[in-house]
Amino acid sequence: MLKKSYPYYLANQPQQPNTDLVVRDKYSGKVATRVAVPDAQATEKAIAAAVKATAPMRNFKPWARQAVLQHCAQRFTERRDELAEALCIEAGKPIKDSAGEVTRLIETFRIAAEEAVRINGETLNLELAGRLDGYHGYTKRVPLGPVSFITPFNFPLNLVAHKVAPAIAAGCPFVLKPAEKTPIGALIIGEVLAETDLPKGAFSILTLDGKDAAALVEDERFKLLSFTGSQIGWELKARAGRKKVVLELGGNAACIVDADQGQHLDRVVERLVFGAFYQSGQSCIGVQRIYAHADIYEALKKKLVAATKKLKAGDPKKKDVFLGPMIDEAAATRLHDWIVEAKKAGGRILCGGGRNGNMLEATLMENVPVDSKANRQEAFGPFALLAPFKKFDDAVAMVNDSDYGLQAGIFTDSLDHAMRAWNELEQGGVIVNDIPSFRVDNMPYGGVKLSGLGREGVRYAIEDMTELRLMVMRES
Repeated sequence: MLKKSYPYYLANQPQQPNTDLVVRDKYSGKVATRVAVPDAQATEKAIAAAVKATAPMRNFKPWARQAVLQHCAQRFTERRDELAEALCIEAGKPIKDSAGEVTRLIETFRIAAEEAVRINGETLNLELAGRLDGYHGYTKRVPLGPVSFITPFNFPLNLVAHKVAPAIAAGCPFVLKPAEKTPIGALIIGEVLAETDLPKGAFSILTLDGKDAAALVEDERFKLLSFTGSQIGWELKARAGRKKVVLELGGNAACIVDADQGQHLDRVVERLVFGAFYQSGQSCIGVQRIYAHADIYEALKKKLVAATKKLKAGDPKKKDVFLGPMIDEAAATRLHDWIVEAKKAGGRILCGGGRNGNMLEATLMENVPVDSKANRQEAFGPFALLAPFKKFDDAVAMVNDSDYGLQAGIFTDSLDHAMRAWNELEQGGVIVNDIPSFRVDNMPYGGVKLSGLGREGVRYAIEDMTELRLMVMRES
């Protein structure tokens, strides 16, 4: 069970001036707990504390940063069930998926602990001509300084981890704003961080409303803004001034099923169903567009529909439930309206399509017009469309006919097709023989086009949060 209330964290310390933020059980709609909300004065104090902590964090040795991260991983392991239950309640994520996200939280902190003692520079050969004899160059990476983070509701543990853990490894003090609908995971992370000997001001976790978070975007004392969320990220980038900006802004991920997959359809279907409908499709790399070769299209469609109809929906706290609620009724209504709109425009619903409050049925469609919202925009819900292709080049063109480019998948036995997909698909990542929803927490993850800029993944985030410093030495 959740606690009756949770504090926010200001300069490493819990603060409970009120209980103004209500967090609801996303399945029942009942009040699950209440959270303290900071005011503008608290935000200013958090930023000032982060600035003051810049030198202490820079001087906090790599082994000490590693020890903090290892402590967190251990404590998250000890509190695994509590974290999973909190996630299940506040996000409506099925308990099996919630437990999986806790595992990834732990893994991300463990990876960061390893990377904390591997932030190396290099030796440069400067003796490129006779006039440079005796000159030597060296580089090292140093922390940027204070950084700000804004995270979304759909992965309240792991997406926070992908910002917080690299910041600690890099030696950067941070101020984090978790999503208002799902703040509990971040606050439990804060509770564990408060157990460590991080320098005062190294972290603040502020449960701000979006409209009250302007300082995290605009304040020039921050050296980097890392934002994961909707297309509003481009607006935030325009307001961010001279600081570095990293954006992960979603997608409408596509997956190609090649003609040679006839004997593998059962495995392909298993992965496609998972990718399209796990955590009710509320994933930036959830499978939204499925392009299957005409030779196997009908067989794949039949198996996909049958497998989708078997998914159990309901209370996410039950272990046999696969499909839980969407984050709120507004999100479910939005996607349901897109489905109705696509149907009116000639699309055919193969299964699903119904809605009850924030519960939307797992929905498959075909003949969806290419200019419909269900095809062009990010569904971010339990929805996928199917379309056939005859030539591999056509499939590549269909995937690329999108304003997004986060990750794509391709099931094929052809090395040539796999390499062409890697070379020609306009995506941040191409996953061969699996779904675009595949992610490991040390890989460079991020997109192109409207999907954002920069890369997450612990080592790559550390690079963003540090800068190269050069020293040139001449032999005396």
